[in-house]
Order: sequence, then C-alpha cells, then structure tokens
Amino acid sequence: MMGERTVMQEALFYGFSLEDHVPGDHLLRSIDRFVDLSSIRDHLKPFYSSTGRPSIDPELMIRMLIIGYCMGIRSERRLCEEVHLNLAYRWFCRLGLDGAVPAHSTFSKNRHGRFRDSNLLRELFEATVRWCIEEGLVGGEGFAIDASLIRADVDRQRAVPGSEGLPPEAAGRAVTEYLAVLDDAAFGGATPVVPKQLAPTDPAARWTAASRERAFFAYSTNYLIDLDHAVIMDVEATTSIRQAEVTAQRTMIERTQKRFGLWPDRLVADAGYGDAPNLAWLVEDKGIEPHIPVFDKSARRDGSFERADFTFDHEEDRYTCPGGKELRRRNRNFAIPRKDADKDDFIRYRARKADCDACALKPQCCPNAPVRKIMRSIHESARDVARNIATSDAYVTSRRQRKKVEMLFAHLKRILKLDRLRLRGPNGAKDEFLLAATAQNLRKLAKTIPMPV
Repeated sequence: MMGERTVMQEALFYGFSLEDHVPGDHLLRSIDRFVDLSSIRDHLKPFYSSTGRPSIDPELMIRMLIIGYCMGIRSERRLCEEVHLNLAYRWFCRLGLDGAVPAHSTFSKNRHGRFRDSNLLRELFEATVRWCIEEGLVGGEGFAIDASLIRADVDRQRAVPGSEGLPPEAAGRAVTEYLAVLDDAAFGGATPVVPKQLAPTDPAARWTAASRERAFFAYSTNYLIDLDHAVIMDVEATTSIRQAEVTAQRTMIERTQKRFGLWPDRLVADAGYGDAPNLAWLVEDKGIEPHIPVFDKSARRDGSFERADFTFDHEEDRYTCPGGKELRRRNRNFAIPRKDADKDDFIRYRARKADCDACALKPQCCPNAPVRKIMRSIHESARDVARNIATSDAYVTSRRQRKKVEMLFAHLKRILKLDRLRLRGPNGAKDEFLLAATAQNLRKLAKTIPMPV
C-alpha cells in the first residue's frame, strides 16, 4: 500500500556536523590541506587601526575569494549568496551553520585599501608556489612563457579616438591608475604608439585586433610556468602589446630567482619572444638556453638571394655572396671613425659597386639596387645560438611542452570563467590575474597530490 509521511513534532535539539556532510572527494576538501593562512593577520596588522570596532576576519575573506576563483564564481554578490547556502563552502570558510557571511561590499573596500597596500594577493600567490615546491611539483630546469588576451570591462561603443586623448569629463579610479602608469614599461611606457581607440572608463586597457575576433579592449595576463607539472611560477598583468609582454618575461624570471632561488636552464616560448635583444638578454646576460623560434624577416618573396645564401666569416668579419665576392662593413677608410652599428642596432655589410655591376648573378641578387647589402644584428651570435638549438631533439620536445601554458589559459577562460575582467584599471587586472593563478596552483596541488588514506 502507498505510504504516507508521518508528520512528527520537531526535535528540540539536533546533532549536525558540517564535517560529516562534505564528501571526502570534494575539491575544497583536497585544497584545504594546502591552505595555510596563519600568517595573514601578522602581515595585515600594520594596516588595521588599534581602536574601533572589530573588522571582518581577513582570513574569511581570502578563503571566500579562493572559493570564488576556484569554482568560477565571478560575482562577489553571488559568491556571498553561494557561501551562505552551500555546506561545503561554509566548511571551507570555517563558518559553521550559523556564521554570518560578510556583505559583498566588504571585498571592494578591502581590495582598494589594505589588500593592495599590503600586497597581500601577491603574497598569497607566492605562498602557493612555495607549497608546490615543497610537494616536489617544481623541477626548476625548464620554464615556459606566454601571454593571453583577457577582455576588459569596457563598452567598445563608448570608445573615443586615441589621437584625441581622454575627454575632460573622464574621471574615476581607473583613470587615476592609468595616469600613474603612463611611464610604466608594462603599460604606458611599453610603446610610444598612440592606440587607435581609447576607453574613457578604463584607459589603460589596450585596443587590440590580435585575435580573429573583432577588435576589443584587453589586458594581457603573462604566465611563467615550470614544465614538470605546469605550476605557475609567476604572473604579471600588462598592456596587450608584444613589447610589454617581453618586458614581463624578464621581470618574472628575475623575480622567480629572487623569491625562490630558481634559475631555469632553458626557456620555451613562441616567436614573439624571439627578437634579437631578448635572445641576447637570455643567452649573454642570464645564461638561459632560448628554445624560441628566431624572429627573422630576412626571407624574400621575389626569388632573389636571401641572407641565408650568404656565408659569414667570423674571423674576417665579412659575408661572401653566391658569386664569391665579399661584403664588408666598409669598403673605404673614413677620416672620422664611424660606429659599426646604426641606431637600430644593425650592422650593414655592403658589396663593392664594381663587383655587383660585373656580376652575372645581379638580377638574382639585387635587381632593384646598385649594390647588395646585408643587415646583421649586433646580437646575431645569440640568434645563432637559438638557431642551433632549433635543430636539436630537445627543441622538438620543448615545442610540445609549450602547449602546457596554452592549456592553462584555456582552463583559465573555460573552467574558471575568466574570459572577461570584472575589475577595472591596471590594479584590478593584477588582482584578478593573481587570484586566478592562485586558484590554478591550488587546483593543481589538489588533483596531483592524493588525499591521505
């Protein structure tokens, strides 16, 4: 027969434990093993007043932010609602059943104040790197670098021409931050080129058409990862241009060495990092093998001889053309000595006009010029090192391993939902990128290190 639920009198006391209601294989239970925030209060103590009402526990806010970025909860308002309702979230935040969840506005107040003043989010991210090192997930021999575009929180319909500059009525925190980074190598100082469009609500965001989509405003998140387990060793926010991304690479490599004492034997990257000055910095200044395609525009499309068809003699400092003639830096002596390299850091090697006029190969060599000229970078020796590495088996392996950083970006956008920024300004981008990288490292720890039996 059909049963009927019996309505009983409510019990006066209940025995309920959050610990018993969080599954043993829940992601947050695995992450919780590695989250040690015991030092956070001492770190923030100088930024709190010694008088007044007690504040919201900073550890609670950090634990809530970890939940938000690990679970792809992009809105802090929604995050507060989810923590209020979800038992696993309450367990992770140490709230119990009756603990009060702070208002969403609390995060904004602390982010713009003591969190940024104390560099707390950078300290939190670097703590995850140390946990990964302690668990043996970091080899420290091979690193990879890359950058990815993240849409800014900007309405492209309200953009103004970059040549006109900001309108007089433009104001706000993002505008103030933009003016503060005009000389910063990662933002305004990265290039003198005026952007085609400017966003009055977030002028530091860069108008870019680097993807197949319609042009949009974006920031770049730059990752430096260890190739053993794809642990993110450092992260940096920059404007979305190549010069800024190369600068971020140098900053992150030096900071990783300073913070953790790790110096890679090799660096893997795409051709965007293969310009001559950067290769020279890696090879000559830092002693790092560049597993990077050389950025080279010497190829010709008209069928004439390329630079590769000419032989360079290091001892004699000269090129020899396919016709057997010499190309030198100078074919005559000058009364006033001249510099070897021009302002663009290239040395020009030129043939003699008499040799070119009498050469039967001139139509294949320099059909539109009186003499043939070869340009050689002052950093060509570093480029040669990269070219030699590109012929090795190790380079083939490195090209395959480089996909690990691209997979992290795919995870960032598709799983963690960070395909568009929610905060504005350079500081907002830094905060979001640091928290997202923190979440990815924590998830890496949770899924790589098995739970104790």
